[in-house]
Amino acid sequence: MPQGIGKIKIRLPRTVRKGQIITVKTLIIHPMETGLRKNKKTKKKIPAYYINDVSVYYGDQLITHENWSIAVSANPFMSFDLKVDKAAPLKIVWKDIKGGIYQKTVQIEPR
Repeated sequence: MPQGIGKIKIRLPRTVRKGQIITVKTLIIHPMETGLRKNKKTKKKIPAYYINDVSVYYGDQLITHENWSIAVSANPFMSFDLKVDKAAPLKIVWKDIKGGIYQKTVQIEPR
């Protein structure tokens, strides 16, 4: 696996109140190769290698599941809104077409 792939950043607001709707921002390092580009030196196609499955859990509940394709850019950024109604972990799992599984969990603690 190339260095750095799967490194994940999740950004939440500094303070969160129960009942508040927050914006969660995520970034994952991944080349997201379409399989359509050619290596400039060898002129051979670069094999497809992209994230195709994303799941987001809040507590033990799946809150969204997404199927991605080759149309997503390298190092994808994802942002979504979440209504905070409890103290619970927020876990995001990304899976790629080569079997890579990348995940990160952050704890949400409303005041």
